[in-house]
Amino acid sequence: MSAQAGSGLLTEVAACDEPDEGYRRGLRSRQIQMMAMGSAIGVGLFYGSGEAIAAAGPAVVVSFLVAGTVAFLVMRALGELVVYRPTSGSVMDYAREFLGPFAGFATGWSYWIAAVTACMAEVTAAGHYIDYWFPQVPVPVTAAVALSILLLANFLSVRLFGELEFWFASIKVIAVVLLLLLGSAVLAFHFSPLGPSASVANLWQHGGFAPHGGWQAVSVLVAAFFAYTGIELVASTAGEAVDPRTTLRTAIRLLPLRIGVVYVGSIAVLLALMPWDRYAADGSPFVEVFAGVGLPAAGGVMNFVVLTAALSGCNANMYVASRLVRRLSVEGEAPSAFQRLNSRHVPAPALALTVAVIALGALVNVAAPETAFALFTAVATCAVLCGWTVIVWCHLRYRAAVRAGRLPRNDFPMPGAPVTSWFALACIGLIVVLLARNPETRPALVVGAGWTLALTVSYALLNRAPKAGVSNG
Repeated sequence: MSAQAGSGLLTEVAACDEPDEGYRRGLRSRQIQMMAMGSAIGVGLFYGSGEAIAAAGPAVVVSFLVAGTVAFLVMRALGELVVYRPTSGSVMDYAREFLGPFAGFATGWSYWIAAVTACMAEVTAAGHYIDYWFPQVPVPVTAAVALSILLLANFLSVRLFGELEFWFASIKVIAVVLLLLLGSAVLAFHFSPLGPSASVANLWQHGGFAPHGGWQAVSVLVAAFFAYTGIELVASTAGEAVDPRTTLRTAIRLLPLRIGVVYVGSIAVLLALMPWDRYAADGSPFVEVFAGVGLPAAGGVMNFVVLTAALSGCNANMYVASRLVRRLSVEGEAPSAFQRLNSRHVPAPALALTVAVIALGALVNVAAPETAFALFTAVATCAVLCGWTVIVWCHLRYRAAVRAGRLPRNDFPMPGAPVTSWFALACIGLIVVLLARNPETRPALVVGAGWTLALTVSYALLNRAPKAGVSNG
């Protein structure tokens, strides 16, 4: 890269302090901090951790710790890229810059399909959770109501979206903090029916720390990694964040605390309060503990929390997916109609496309829940693993350009790079091996290969036609 090009990049970085591509910077620091916190807490923690505990016993703590370490490294790699150049396109823009145009195209559409498939599952789950209080209303109706409310929040303004996500995330955080405080009190004072058996010794008694063996604990890494997926999407708020460098830097710097307290801390407390073999694989450990200590209406309270988690995940993924479509359109890799912003600076056509596909997928999920959910999960898993690989790879290329003097160094470096970068890539490779070994998750790789082929063909066809210019109308 020439010195003139490097100067141009510095100018572009400075320009990112102004509204990007017509967006309005309506997301405040407290909203982005809570969105970053809430992105690490989802249905996977409240319900999915039960299956992981049943599969690996107390050793699941180590699995979540390793996965959390990799998630932190991926986020720090992304954080260094964001401080270098904040962009609403996030990962796809860095892929295009450092890996080439096809990488940007494939990364953008892969993250879009990951976000959309996650929304498909979450909005249908939300319908089932609402059914807890209104069993007489069909699930498709309650799912449609939930999707309509989220569409309205995203359509009206980015500030309303941010406020809604702030309160969604706050409820999830309060639930985790309540577990930690209540669990610590039970362990210290041994009150409630759980008191007599509550002990840190539960982590190594009842068959040992790894009752099913070390390999089973390694296999749980797949579930642990999946629980952390999506945390990187907070970087997509750079185009609409007030002072994105400072705000996102703070959100990413606090990630180790979130990982330690939310996942590792809460699961360790759960396992200390009750022996691991008393948790049901198909139930929520949170519900079991809250019910065990005598919390009134534990089922209703946790159903509300998990409903919030589902709505929060769908809300955030809907936001990200619509911005990705618009960014792809700006780059000439989607129809030009999706470039348009409405009077509130929201990408309304891109949002409409995203919600239409979510609604279609949600209907499929209702008609064939087992098959559809497995497909959605397979697509999302492969897409996110590819996304994390692209982030670390782009960071390695960025560091190489810095060492060569082609790009400016910034003051938010990834700790231990490039050694930690290669460690993260090795762990991602291990997850791919685990996916291939498990018959239940092996279809994810088949779906990923088919998706890659579809993207390759689409890109070749797209480049036969001239690209449209940018329009903010």
